[in-house]
Amino acid sequence: MERKEDTPSRIIKRRYEEKNKDKRRAANGTFSTYLPRGELDEINSFLKEHGISKVELIRQGYRFLQKQIQDNYNVK
Repeated sequence: MERKEDTPSRIIKRRYEEKNKDKRRAANGTFSTYLPRGELDEINSFLKEHGISKVELIRQGYRFLQKQIQDNYNVK
């Protein structure tokens, strides 16, 4: 991929990104995973239709599973 022409603002942004790259990586993470294309398209269209971000899907799904597991342990 060819780099765009250097402009003063692009140079400043690149310098900032390079300087803060490690800090950003330490503070944030990513789920590197693959889904079958059909399932991915279905999820993406559902999220778009309902105005939900992928991050919100992950957070809500995580909270739901936490509660579900906690409820299962409390039943026993």
